[in-house]
Amino acid sequence: MTVPAQRSRRVPDRTGTALRVLLAVALLVPVGALFSSTWRSNDEQRSGTERERHGVEYLRSLGQLTLALVDAQSGAVAGRSVASSALRSAVEQTSAVDVRYGADLRTSERWAGLHAKIEALPDRPPANPQDAWTAYTETVDLLLALYAKVRESSGLIRDPDSDAYHLQDAVAEELPEALVAAGRLADRTVLAAERPGGDRVRTASELALARAAVLSPAADLVDDLRAAVENTASRSLGGNVLSRLDGYQRAVEDLATLTRESATANPIQVGAARSSAQLAGSGLAVIILTELDLLLRERIDDLTGERQIAVGALVLALLLVCALAAIPLLAARAAARSTARIRAGEAIPLGFGHIVGTEPGAPPTGPPPSGSTAGEVTPMPEGRPFRPEPAGEPGRRSALADWQNPVPAGSATRPTTAESQPSPWGRRDAR
Repeated sequence: MTVPAQRSRRVPDRTGTALRVLLAVALLVPVGALFSSTWRSNDEQRSGTERERHGVEYLRSLGQLTLALVDAQSGAVAGRSVASSALRSAVEQTSAVDVRYGADLRTSERWAGLHAKIEALPDRPPANPQDAWTAYTETVDLLLALYAKVRESSGLIRDPDSDAYHLQDAVAEELPEALVAAGRLADRTVLAAERPGGDRVRTASELALARAAVLSPAADLVDDLRAAVENTASRSLGGNVLSRLDGYQRAVEDLATLTRESATANPIQVGAARSSAQLAGSGLAVIILTELDLLLRERIDDLTGERQIAVGALVLALLLVCALAAIPLLAARAAARSTARIRAGEAIPLGFGHIVGTEPGAPPTGPPPSGSTAGEVTPMPEGRPFRPEPAGEPGRRSALADWQNPVPAGSATRPTTAESQPSPWGRRDAR
């Protein structure tokens, strides 16, 4: 059955809806601030790690330049022709790297000065070996200063992880100093062989200082690599680095043994030992730089994962807030549609005889029941059934049920004959 709906007196709670929406929006403020802080920190760490990787690439090119420059110095001091092709190739490689990363690492000015110094080196060895020693020593010192600049500008020297910090210290400070010192020790041996016998004391002291300059950074290199291996989670770092480290240590010890006695030091043997130490150091540098770059790449991958988690958390928070804001809005919209339908007088379908939208106590609508006249209101019965009063005795109800005290049809009173009186024993007496 369908009846016209009555106007509802319930007004939508617009204030509560607005408060819930404002509360949902207010939740976005701390969530947004937390996400912004996390994103900014993550972005700074990613940028710093990328800059460190640029520094590793720069150090890789400087390693090749160091070997070429040390070989050129040893050749010039010994009076041999300089291997200009290897030095030129190393210079071109470093120039290409500086073009890519020089502005970011702020090394362009230093590299320009070092490049000019290398170009000014003589193509032929000078007549005096001491002049060749002086010219190349100044150039190599600029190269070591460029190492320090790359470490500082790239942030490698401030790396927060223990393994990465010790690796960069080993490959960017200790190892270059040890390689340069090994070349200078061999050159000192060549210069000592050409001095008169009266300069033996000065020659011995110079060789002792040069030998200490080799052993000291080599010992620090060993300490750095062992500390990196002990404080790393990498599975490949220990095996790859320590195997190369043993070979380098043996080569350095052989070089130090050959130069322990300045009078008996053979420049040819010392030069061969120097080449072996530099070759072992070059292989070790490649391994260290590879492992260092691997650690930095893993850090970037971890930061990328953290960034994805932060984005996912933000999206989930936005969905929850939108849900909280949408529920009261949808409820208010549904209430507004119901109110509009009620005001328009639309009929609302009823189910199971219930009237929707009518107020409690309102009279039922529709046609009057049969047997009543228009305008006449038929009272609803009370809780117990209505029973008519017995005829002839107004105002009193029978104490017996209707089926025990029947009234004959057409009779106003009940017969009172003796036969009709019940027997005390529950039956009629026989006559």
